[in-house]
Amino acid sequence: MAETLNALLSERARERGAKTFLYFKDQEVSFLELEELANRTAHELIALGVRKGDHVGLMLPNCPEFLYHFFAVMKAGAVAVPVNGALKTPEVAYILGNAGAKGLVLGSAFSAAAEALRRECPGLGWIRTVPEARPKGEVASALEGRPAGPPEVRVAPGDRASLIYTSGTTGFPKGAVLTHRNYLFDVERFATGIIKEDDRFLCFLPLFHVNGQVVTTLGPLFMGASMILMERFTPKEFFSALARRRATAFSGVPAVYGVLLNLPESESFALGSLRFCICGAAPMPVEVFKRFEEKFKAFILEGYGLSEGTCVSSVNPVGGERKIGSIGLPIPGQEMKVVDDQGGDLPPNRVGEIVIRGENVMQGYHNNPEATAEALRGGWLHTGDLAYADEDGYFFIVGRKKEMIIRGGENIYPVEIEEVLYRHPAVAEAAVIGLPDKRWGEEVAAFVVLREGRTPTPRELLEHCRASLADYKCPRRIELVEGLPKTATGKIQKLKFREAYLGKAGTTRDP
Repeated sequence: MAETLNALLSERARERGAKTFLYFKDQEVSFLELEELANRTAHELIALGVRKGDHVGLMLPNCPEFLYHFFAVMKAGAVAVPVNGALKTPEVAYILGNAGAKGLVLGSAFSAAAEALRRECPGLGWIRTVPEARPKGEVASALEGRPAGPPEVRVAPGDRASLIYTSGTTGFPKGAVLTHRNYLFDVERFATGIIKEDDRFLCFLPLFHVNGQVVTTLGPLFMGASMILMERFTPKEFFSALARRRATAFSGVPAVYGVLLNLPESESFALGSLRFCICGAAPMPVEVFKRFEEKFKAFILEGYGLSEGTCVSSVNPVGGERKIGSIGLPIPGQEMKVVDDQGGDLPPNRVGEIVIRGENVMQGYHNNPEATAEALRGGWLHTGDLAYADEDGYFFIVGRKKEMIIRGGENIYPVEIEEVLYRHPAVAEAAVIGLPDKRWGEEVAAFVVLREGRTPTPRELLEHCRASLADYKCPRRIELVEGLPKTATGKIQKLKFREAYLGKAGTTRDP
């Protein structure tokens, strides 16, 4: 079995050959073609001066060129540093500087930032601008003369494969160090038994994120299946790509399911070719889960993971019992438990912090020993996610540790209130946070996006909450808003929302 990502691609190219691995718009790229183009690109990078252990930035949108370069960097023995193209130049410069990147592969869509990055990143030896979405023939022509075989660079399982930078919602982003072993352990444990050889996995989440890399790229690659790549998520393109290529699976965040669920009936289509859908990155509201399955006759597998754990730590089983509202069971080989503030194990149905241990856990944060020591204390990765496990070992997320609201000494978990709000037929999205209060310490505030054509008042939404929640948990402020701030992967950024709101208001009042 392959011990590095380089070897995995080479093995699948030998085994699957002309079978199509990648569908992108009108293009089809076989396993063998992906291997050869990645090899030629690796030789091109080596000609630019890339050496084993170098960190190389990849700032490309979703396109075949991202995959060619992602594998090429590793075939050259270097380390990929994927960068979110939506970031501003100072943010990109911080990541590249912190990573000590020796070079940058820049998509032509971001070429305007090249000169500024040269000035702000003196350590960058080179910037290679790449046109995106070229036909594979054009890519091959541009690399003509570069060998089709892999470079003679020795890469070991414990070598770094990538630096994945966190979103930075609580400060400067940190680079999680992931090795080839981290990736392969996580991919094998997740994909085996879930993905089949004839699956076609639709990918619209950004490839700079571990979800796009592990679930919808490396998962199908590991199982000899195929992927369908979209540049971004839009409902029209989603249904078109799914129908045209007969997608059998996709992975999305709760916000994606909410968008599809709230489309007018005239804009919705059947998802008949799908075997299953995966949801992760944030807890899926149970009401959204049930309504989506009922409307689209789809089968959702909810899972859990984080960048520091390479992506997947738990998932509901395909063949076993699925518990709606749960993030499922730990993947094989993943140790996962709930602990109190002192690190002591908690019994079933007691809320505490999820900690995980296993070969998918990062080596640490690049250039940040203090944060590494804090995150990996006691030999366990402390996730910051609050949850409980039931008697059967299924885990249930209740919120982020830093998002827990403490009102008059009572712990309040935002997810519980959000679940109630989602049960109101007019609510499309909801986010609950704590705001400072002189009397109680914190008060509960809810920010709600309404479904099109619905006009309930905040008072009506409050009465809806009072029917299901203790008074101390009910929001003291309900704001109707046009939208909620999200990361590039669609995860609601509550801390940014809180900071922005406090800057504007700073006080709470009754709805």
